[in-house]
Amino acid sequence: MTTPGTDVDLSRVHLIGIGGSGMSGVAHILLDRGAVVTGSDVKDSLPVRALRARGAQIAVGHAAENLNLAGEAPTAVVTSFAAIPQDNPELARARAESIPVLRRSDVLAELMEGYTQVLFAGTHGKTSTTSMAVVALQAAGEEPSFAIGGQLNRAGTNAHHGQGRVFAAEADESDASLLRYAPDVAVVTNIEPDHLDYFGDAESYFQVFDDFADRVADTGTFVVCLDDDNAVECGRRAAQRGVAVLGYGTAAAAAAHPDVPAGAVIAQESQRGGPASVRVALAVAGAEGDVEYTMSVPGHHMVLNSVAALLAGALAGADPQRLAAGLSEYTGVRRRFEFTGEVAEGERAGARVYDDYAHHPTEVAAVLGAAREKVDAEGNDARVIVCFQPHLYSRTQEFAAEFAAALSLADAAVVLDIFGARETPVEGVDSRIITDRIERETTEVRYEPDFSAAPATVRELTRAGDIVLTMGAGTVTMLAGEILSALAQEG
Repeated sequence: MTTPGTDVDLSRVHLIGIGGSGMSGVAHILLDRGAVVTGSDVKDSLPVRALRARGAQIAVGHAAENLNLAGEAPTAVVTSFAAIPQDNPELARARAESIPVLRRSDVLAELMEGYTQVLFAGTHGKTSTTSMAVVALQAAGEEPSFAIGGQLNRAGTNAHHGQGRVFAAEADESDASLLRYAPDVAVVTNIEPDHLDYFGDAESYFQVFDDFADRVADTGTFVVCLDDDNAVECGRRAAQRGVAVLGYGTAAAAAAHPDVPAGAVIAQESQRGGPASVRVALAVAGAEGDVEYTMSVPGHHMVLNSVAALLAGALAGADPQRLAAGLSEYTGVRRRFEFTGEVAEGERAGARVYDDYAHHPTEVAAVLGAAREKVDAEGNDARVIVCFQPHLYSRTQEFAAEFAAALSLADAAVVLDIFGARETPVEGVDSRIITDRIERETTEVRYEPDFSAAPATVRELTRAGDIVLTMGAGTVTMLAGEILSALAQEG
């Protein structure tokens, strides 16, 4: 294997940060295709252990000698320029010895060569929509290859080398790496300013989606959500440049944007707390007509994501009715309204704990809205409790007011300290810039700087039948099980 336009050999590949959701996916596909895979990460983890079980040699901790884990130096080193510092000793050695250093997107672009490429981009919903498309394509008999930013509940993995002609993948805009791809079908779920630590301003962030539209193959299609004004505008601009554009969304949105051809319109949607019944009118050449399915994951935003997956699969040539049957079987992806457990008995009997990756205000609002729909449909006095961990100092500063407004949708909010990830702490910035803004007349608020005390704090606020959500892109996911155990305690 070589990367397009280069002579880089991918027969022996070393991945720095191999346990990450994106990196581990690439590693799985490389192993599927017979490459020798080595790597390193700062800690052991389930993804690391899964790769070791398949033959990858992985070190915990970063050191220059890790490049010899397979007995000889790798032919390529893969890194994430956003997550891995430039002074990483493995990167330094690779440069000193002139070993090609690639981004994950470079390798994924190579792995997708020769396939019908179906890519999903957008500020929110990429992982869920890609996952839905994969399940639908599998049900349609396409046997797709895929790379997703999260683990499919049904498949138990985040990447796979399939035997079919389609490759479905999540296209990450956070560092503009989506511009490495040349999709046949490109979907944009929505566009809202984010990752301003990389882009600097909203205009530069919006521009990356315009540039992504220009990467679509001459015979391909750029798909935008008609319910998102920024996505619609991006589609309009792409159409003016000669890109084939189709929209998807609600009937009201399709009517509001008649100049963007609608490829898939929600003709009927029924949400009653349980599975949503959905009927979609498709208008794709050779695949016209209505299809019906159910969605077991809650929330209107998930229905919109399913319509995007359906349209993308139809544009890739899969049978719409079989795609719809697959969507009815979709059970979700890890950390997207993922059910952790329910308290069986005692004073908090019926309280349920879910875990979600939401880390942008719009995502937080969508998930809390879906939880609210669920408890309202049950018709009891259950409440929505959220344990939220902000992700990145820059994002928290930029969107503190928006986070507060979103968290005000919960009956009670426990807000942990900021998970800095790749960023260093900022003087005077902590989660109180969010909690001080939350509407306290409707939401009980607790700022909890002690991570280990969070389960007890959540327990104090939770009653029988409540829905509790652990939420964020950092370590808060580790608390879901601990909170469930705390809720089951008496007294």
